[in-house]
Amino acid sequence: MKLRAVFGLNVQRLRRERKLSQEQLSFASGRTRAYISSVEAGRRNATLDTLEILAKALGVEPQDLITAKAPERRAGRSAKRSTSPATD
Repeated sequence: MKLRAVFGLNVQRLRRERKLSQEQLSFASGRTRAYISSVEAGRRNATLDTLEILAKALGVEPQDLITAKAPERRAGRSAKRSTSPATD
């Protein structure tokens, strides 16, 4: 996955975890809502300054925005069951 896409998905994930709208994040960062939307969609090639500003607005370290996260397993899924019969 391209770094721009990783960055956008992390911004979106962290914004949602903090229950912020794009508009609220735009106010906190000094960027427009349209810009935040474009970053999240991976259409913007953000500068290092913007990376730093968005990290601060989201309360994370800049590297947290550019590090790919492994997909989390959803709760409620059962573990893989063995197909071998039980022995006594």
